[in-house]
Amino acid sequence: MFVTVDSTALPFGPPRPERADAARNRAHLLAVARAMIDEDGVERMTMDGLAERAGLGKGTVFRRFGTRAGIFAALVDDAESALQQQVLSGPPPLGPGADPVARLIAYGRARIDFLFEHHAMARATIGRDHPVRGRPGAMSGTHLLMLLRAARRQGLLDVDDLDSLAIQLTAALEGPLLLYLGIELDPAAVSTRRPVLADSWQLLIERIMTNRTLPGAS
Repeated sequence: MFVTVDSTALPFGPPRPERADAARNRAHLLAVARAMIDEDGVERMTMDGLAERAGLGKGTVFRRFGTRAGIFAALVDDAESALQQQVLSGPPPLGPGADPVARLIAYGRARIDFLFEHHAMARATIGRDHPVRGRPGAMSGTHLLMLLRAARRQGLLDVDDLDSLAIQLTAALEGPLLLYLGIELDPAAVSTRRPVLADSWQLLIERIMTNRTLPGAS
């Protein structure tokens, strides 16, 4: 039995429409910011540098993002939106069309990859006007709950309180990376921790399932 995503259960949707010129400026600034980060890293990114490289006035950049931290918040939000679209309409098992257990595993692995890949940007969103982001895991909690409900309907999970389980799983998924927000991760440590966390997530999901023989397993 295949499960499709109930998009109404997920807390995303099209953003409030922007004026065409404002939307173009935003897209242009984010593209330029990404290029600058790829070339020189997060630490060297400045508001003045972004304005000059983008060919726009500093006032435009400040009106759009407010602060340097605001630039990185926008970049992380933009990347989050791309991940959401993969969950909503991408190929399985991350997107619709796969067994809920396979989707739970795939989502956790994708989310861990995302959190590691955007760790430096997420750290840069923390500033005087942008404290630690107050809604970590908002997407994860809702999506995990939806998949847990699907797994229970299929007899793969025997748990009454799925809301509490979703909260606990969200903490297990998001918590370790949030603990790292205040420090700069050594690349060697990232290469070690990333696969360990992904494998641990898969083991956790497999252990909570009633039917340990997952669909498609030999």
